[in-house]
Amino acid sequence: MAKERDHHSNKDKKLLVGVIWNFSTELKLIFMALLVIFTLATLLPFIPSSFSLSASDFRFCISRFSPAVPVNITSTAVNVIPEKTTEPEIVNGVIKRTFTGHGSAAYNFVTMSAYRGGVNSFAVIGLSSKPLHVYGHPSYRCEWVPLDPTQDPVSTTGFKILTDWGYGRIYTTVVVNCTFPTTSAVNPQNSGGSLILHATTGDPSLNLTDSIPVLTESPNSVDFDLYTSPEKKKYDYLYCGSSLYGNLSPQRVREWIAYHARFFGDRSHFVLHDAGGIHGDVFEVLRPWIELGRVTVHDIRDQERFDGYYHNQFMVVNDCLHRYRFKAKWMFFFDVDEFMYVPEKETIKSVMESLEEYSQFTIEQMPMSSKICYSGDGPARTYRKWGFEKMAYRDVKKVPRRDRKYAVQPQNVFATGVHMSQNLQGKTYHKAESKIRYFHYHGSISQRREPCRHLFNDSRVVFENNPYVLDTTIRDVGLAAKMFEMRTIGDRLLRTRQ
Repeated sequence: MAKERDHHSNKDKKLLVGVIWNFSTELKLIFMALLVIFTLATLLPFIPSSFSLSASDFRFCISRFSPAVPVNITSTAVNVIPEKTTEPEIVNGVIKRTFTGHGSAAYNFVTMSAYRGGVNSFAVIGLSSKPLHVYGHPSYRCEWVPLDPTQDPVSTTGFKILTDWGYGRIYTTVVVNCTFPTTSAVNPQNSGGSLILHATTGDPSLNLTDSIPVLTESPNSVDFDLYTSPEKKKYDYLYCGSSLYGNLSPQRVREWIAYHARFFGDRSHFVLHDAGGIHGDVFEVLRPWIELGRVTVHDIRDQERFDGYYHNQFMVVNDCLHRYRFKAKWMFFFDVDEFMYVPEKETIKSVMESLEEYSQFTIEQMPMSSKICYSGDGPARTYRKWGFEKMAYRDVKKVPRRDRKYAVQPQNVFATGVHMSQNLQGKTYHKAESKIRYFHYHGSISQRREPCRHLFNDSRVVFENNPYVLDTTIRDVGLAAKMFEMRTIGDRLLRTRQ
């Protein structure tokens, strides 16, 4: 039995030696690989932390082997142009907007929109890296590529307008004006085509160009009469709102929209931009007006990915300007805690007719307190009043200047800002305070509670070392605004909460 075990043991050893001998080459490779791995693991802690490889390093290496030709994109880039632009999705009456970044790191250009600005001009609205514009020399070239292959593409230099007065953060707002030097219209046969924006970084060491399809016109989609007939306007007055964010008060929004829908009349429209402020309760307040066609809401929450000034409000108002530029005779820019007013003997129509010779006029502010209320009707009745009926004390502290808001004839404006436009043709009027003013209830829109914390029944008040006087100008319109809301949308909003 012992001899038999020794026999089997010797046989197993010979088998093991045979296997090792037959696979000796493969085992050597495995041992060498393990040796290399252990060596790298030992040396890795001694490698400097600053040593790294990035995508730009590989791009630079590749560029060393590429031919030395200008980076301007040739017609080969046209092959990737989609035949038509996807229309924004409309959900529950709200237009869902998206934003597309191009480039790397801080994007070279973030497109929001592009619109035709006339028979031979276009406007492209978006964001770009602020350091790129502060420290570099970026440039833009516009190219129109017809859908008809027998027609030649045309190009022009894009004129950039920086609209945010240096307030930009990581991103700054850019409006690129593309005016083609042609004697006839771009796309004159209405046969369709695409607008390509060639955005060049202007970096002296690594000059890169992104070719971005920004607008596509399908055949027979352009109404050229819109740009040649100045009287063909859908609205007399259009409101362009800035980005709405935060926990807004549904009741204050209800009061604001009812007041101004009456103030501007039936041939007016309100464009609101939701940057997170139009939550469910606020939307229910707006729903009746959306159903009537008086209000349009744009969901712009996607822009929060790009860090610009105040939720990119400069980009938003410029998009509104160019989107509705040929649909409205006058366009107003102010906030949802501000109320427009014209004297009793005037109407908004008579005021605007008197200012027709101007492309723009600014509007003086009447600052109102959002902390103290007038209790002339008694405390019980005061709390049932609308906000602008009880917040009736005006700040009369003397200051060098206060912010103004403004209105423009949009067809004369190339780009705009929050408090006025600096890029327009025509005259600006700054002394319209006897014709039109606005009352500003600062901070009232963001308080989801009863605004009255201090009640007074005096014509003059000093509160927190600030002088106030009783001003019932807007208060006196309260009943008319309530009756207008009831006649227009019924009692749907009577149970609206703060």
